[in-house]
Amino acid sequence: MIAESFISLACAGIIACIFGLTLTFAGYRLFIFLLPIWGFFFGLALGAQSIQAIFGDAFLSTVTSWVVGFVVGAVFAVLSYLFWVAAVAVIAGSLGYALAVGILTGIGMDFGLVVWIVGIVAAIALAAVTIMLNLQKWVIIIATSVLGAGAVVGTFAVLFNPWTTAVANPIKTALNTSPLLAILFVVMAIAGIYSQYRSTRTFVVAEYSRWDTSAGSDLTA
Repeated sequence: MIAESFISLACAGIIACIFGLTLTFAGYRLFIFLLPIWGFFFGLALGAQSIQAIFGDAFLSTVTSWVVGFVVGAVFAVLSYLFWVAAVAVIAGSLGYALAVGILTGIGMDFGLVVWIVGIVAAIALAAVTIMLNLQKWVIIIATSVLGAGAVVGTFAVLFNPWTTAVANPIKTALNTSPLLAILFVVMAIAGIYSQYRSTRTFVVAEYSRWDTSAGSDLTA
């Protein structure tokens, strides 16, 4: 039984690391394929944390948190798949939310309603600024590098912490677990940004609307 649990955890960890590395170093180039996946998992975490913040439950500790998380995740995944603007908003919003929550909890604040509200405001603000100022390419590169590095580091953090704690806040968990994980996160994020910038200088992701198959134009880099 223990061996089966270890094998399951190891397989899940390998998959998470591969996805995180792909997101970190090829997030912009593979944006349209990776975003529905990221949208689902970000929506799952956001939905569960919303229930946690509003009702004071532990992360993914109730049926309601799982149901809300899956619903929000499914909505984000479908919208990311169908609409370019939604995909950009999801990745920018997830970066804003993760940074705001990570900074506040990193300086000692407990996750609760205040931290959640600040995270939501930061998510909406960064998503709006990204679209209004046409910063899509840079925000996608930075967001995928940072969030991908966070996914990899969070996977390692699971080895030393309960998985729900690591999933809820992988960056803070990594900081609390080992300085080496924090260093790994920073190095990976910077390397990812540099690598993606170098490899996509002449590459732009085409805008899309799969709801309307006649739509589609190139995004200005």
